[in-house]
Amino acid sequence: MLEWQGQDWRQRPLSERRQALEKLLSPSSALRRAELAPLLLPGLGSDVDVSAETPAEQARHYQSLVSRNGDGAEHPNLAPENAAPPKLPALAISPTLKSNSWAELAAQRQQSRELGVEGLMLKRRDSRYQVGRKRGDWWKWKIDPLTIDAVLIYAQAGHGRRSNLYTDYTFALWHEGQLVPVAKAYSGLDNAEIARLDRWIRAHTLERFGPVRSVTAEQVFELAFEGVNRSTRHKSGIAVRFPRITRWRTDKRPEDADQLDTLARLA
Repeated sequence: MLEWQGQDWRQRPLSERRQALEKLLSPSSALRRAELAPLLLPGLGSDVDVSAETPAEQARHYQSLVSRNGDGAEHPNLAPENAAPPKLPALAISPTLKSNSWAELAAQRQQSRELGVEGLMLKRRDSRYQVGRKRGDWWKWKIDPLTIDAVLIYAQAGHGRRSNLYTDYTFALWHEGQLVPVAKAYSGLDNAEIARLDRWIRAHTLERFGPVRSVTAEQVFELAFEGVNRSTRHKSGIAVRFPRITRWRTDKRPEDADQLDTLARLA
């Protein structure tokens, strides 16, 4: 889903794209304010004979025939006081990238965050559209995640085999001298670290709120995540995407953790 921003078409953040698609048939104010256009990814779905068995290069050719390059009508939901964007195809086909070396591809990959995407999708020209995680034909070369150092403040017991261990954690950053919750994570630690942290949590519990324990603000962890968005649903005003633990920072004190403003600048 592309949106007209300033002087160019830009991809919207994932959370906004999901909201836009959910409200596509409703007269929401968010859609009235934005000029939207779909971007066609080569795969399935066109009036020509494109199936799961059609090689990617051939499917792309077929879809380029049905996309109207530059002949699309302007969308009616654009507010009249805004500058009108250029006409866009009813279905715009996603661009291909050409490169002569891995170094050139790596340089293009570094521009991903500026473009609002997660990285490069590499496909064999003769690959087929497949369901599930199939190796060898497509490779999602993602950019390195963003990271922060955050303080553990809450813990909750896990589920299934981990129901007797505290494995679901809430982390916070500093804001005006107070720790503000910013993310929950439950993956990234190995079994030995989970057991060690579980013992520490039980020994350093401050309060209990049903299945949740608040703990002394001592342990610092490095969290990785894919993106940051503004959020009115969270106390911090920030939501991070796919947070997970990457390191237990035993070398850091709680006061060494990051500031909320540092994270907010990434949104």
